[in-house]
Amino acid sequence: MRRLVFLLLAIAVIALGLSFAMLNANAVSLNYYFATASLPLSLWLAITLLCGAVLGALSTTALILRQRRELRRLRRERRQTREELDELRKLPLRDNP
Repeated sequence: MRRLVFLLLAIAVIALGLSFAMLNANAVSLNYYFATASLPLSLWLAITLLCGAVLGALSTTALILRQRRELRRLRRERRQTREELDELRKLPLRDNP
């Protein structure tokens, strides 16, 4: 059921994207300092969306890597604490007179 919903949603997004591309087929010139390019507006928007997605993924990857490193450190601390606690539990109890 979940796959069917995802498939229908993907088809709807593709259909909207294609209709948007057909409605915005006029060429637009973009002057970016050292060159000029003329592409359809829909293609410029798709390129911009792709660049934004790549930059977002890169920034998220840095955050995830930092969190994984912190998680490894915390797991190592937990393991050491458990080992220490197990050693303390093995010690015999003594009464102080």
